[in-house]
Amino acid sequence: MKDVLSASEARRVALAAQGFARPRPAAPGPRHLRGELARMGVLQIDSVNVFSRSHYLPLFSRLGAYERDRLDRLVLRPRTRRSTPEYVEYLAHEATFLPLSDWPLWRFRMDAMRARHGGAGSWFAANAGTVAWVRSELASRGPLRPAEIERDAETARRGPWWGWDDVKRALELLWRFGEVAIAGRSGFERRYALADQVVPAEHREREVGADEAVRELVRRAARAYGVATAADLADYHRLRDRRAVLAAVADLVDDGEIVPVTVRGWERAGRPIPAWRHRDAALPRRIDRATVLTPFDPVVWFRDRAERMFGFDYRIEIYTPAAQRRFGYYSLPLLVGERIVGRFDLKADRAASSLLVQSAWWERGAAAGDVAERAAGALLEAASWQGLETISVSRWGDAADDVAHVLGASRHAHPRVLGGAPH
Repeated sequence: MKDVLSASEARRVALAAQGFARPRPAAPGPRHLRGELARMGVLQIDSVNVFSRSHYLPLFSRLGAYERDRLDRLVLRPRTRRSTPEYVEYLAHEATFLPLSDWPLWRFRMDAMRARHGGAGSWFAANAGTVAWVRSELASRGPLRPAEIERDAETARRGPWWGWDDVKRALELLWRFGEVAIAGRSGFERRYALADQVVPAEHREREVGADEAVRELVRRAARAYGVATAADLADYHRLRDRRAVLAAVADLVDDGEIVPVTVRGWERAGRPIPAWRHRDAALPRRIDRATVLTPFDPVVWFRDRAERMFGFDYRIEIYTPAAQRRFGYYSLPLLVGERIVGRFDLKADRAASSLLVQSAWWERGAAAGDVAERAAGALLEAASWQGLETISVSRWGDAADDVAHVLGASRHAHPRVLGGAPH
């Protein structure tokens, strides 16, 4: 492959590394789900469920319509006497699902969390009684939802030790420190357990040093991204030690696993930003995919990379007052070919079996050729995957009329126009 890539070639390399150059299977099954999970390495979790919870979307974007229950059985399955879960949750980017066998890779982060939040003067140290009681509850009764512990807090309390917030805080800190693991979910509520109730001894006891872990995580990020800067490689697993990341990059270059490249247009202060491609990265002739993405897809989750790669400037507007939102409550990027061409704020109205396109916007220069037709096709596919029978398009956004015309969709006024909340 070339040592100098155009911006278009870099996009194609990156999208191919993320699985967007492969044909979609006719009937995605567990083998396909495992394959894409392995390709990404981590699957970010987000609780917002206006259209679909975030962790379901990356598999849909890559594989097309699949049965979400199959993913639930993979990533939410609790450990039993007869089976061990394949995946567990930890802070591998933000909160993510990751292979259970990766538990030792995160010991350096667990230790850093304890040093930061568990030392002298910390809430954790000052509330040792609460923490000990929570540990004992998990040891005798776990796995448990926080509410199941909270119900017993008042009868067990012998002094003003805790309320629900204290129980939840203790659980979250113990999870960050690696003493506690997530043993599946009930609905979408976490079930907490002592780590030895979830993670087999072979993984808990395997030692992986911090330098070794960072090198492995940088290696995986390079493979998952295809072509990347040092900042990209660090952000994939939220590695804060820049020196350790650069040392890992140097080791991987020496080993021939990554190769320095120049990407035209990737510049800072008029100078090229150093970049590397993975030795196994492919450069497809074209990317032929039209699909919505979650904002927490690895393709766009690092906002600096999304802007550098696609010219896509994205901010989540959930916490922005309704009247001040530019694009919508929770707009999803729309990928067509190798470009992010728009952002569509989607809501599943399950009572009416309708996909509501609450706003629809084109990115600069995107509304050309068959983009509206392909966008409409992506929306139809998304609606069908969610089991929604119809689509209604609001009148908010410069793509709304184009897409509604292609779909022949009904129209509705955006709720904020009516003086209500957007969702």
